[in-house]
Amino acid sequence: MERLQKVIAASGITSRRKAEDLIVQGKVMVDGKTITELGYKVQPNSEILVDGVKINKEDKVYYLLNKPRGVVTTTSDEKGRKTVIDLIHEDKRIYPIGRLDYDTTGALILTNDGEFANNMMHPKNEIDKVYIAKINGFLTPSDIMALKNGVVIDGIKTSKAKVKVRKVDKETHTSIVEITIHEGRNHQVKKMFEMLGYEVLKLKREKIAFLDLKGLNSSEYRRLTPKEISKLYALLNNKKMK
Repeated sequence: MERLQKVIAASGITSRRKAEDLIVQGKVMVDGKTITELGYKVQPNSEILVDGVKINKEDKVYYLLNKPRGVVTTTSDEKGRKTVIDLIHEDKRIYPIGRLDYDTTGALILTNDGEFANNMMHPKNEIDKVYIAKINGFLTPSDIMALKNGVVIDGIKTSKAKVKVRKVDKETHTSIVEITIHEGRNHQVKKMFEMLGYEVLKLKREKIAFLDLKGLNSSEYRRLTPKEISKLYALLNNKKMK
């Protein structure tokens, strides 16, 4: 048996905290009975309604996609643009964990496991994401230190980052920079460089935690292995214990 709020969150309709609020507000029914107890545990075959809508308890699926340029990281798009969901052949309702910009490429996890997705995205769990940025100009030692220590974007200082200059091209006056962050703020990497006067010409997310794009060409995807999923859960649990 599992706690009710965990089952609701895992269905993907909301976060565990919001699920707890809904339970307390008397908006959740289990097998025809309104439940307001947060510690309530449900059977695997229990019927659960949230605001009168039955939740589906599906087998969990986890995919790693090498997102191409020109695809939006949403489940649907009002402008009719191709989405990351269109690239994956899966009957279950999956959604991306976090976002990559329209012109940003690279590693993206998609799943129907709501609780897992929320934990992966939460800044407190500090899941590393490695980006490769092509920028105009050359970083100075003080710029590198500023990125490592955090810069203020949108009025809030970013957390500490790891920064490594991979290559400089004096002919094109550009640099290739590897930067590792664990936050997921909107356009964060681009804004971090922009605050120091650099334009990001290309951006690719090369790695999420220990997951890289080895063997995946642009637009290709694969299912995560049970071992990889267990390793990610272990990583999340270790972060929670610190």
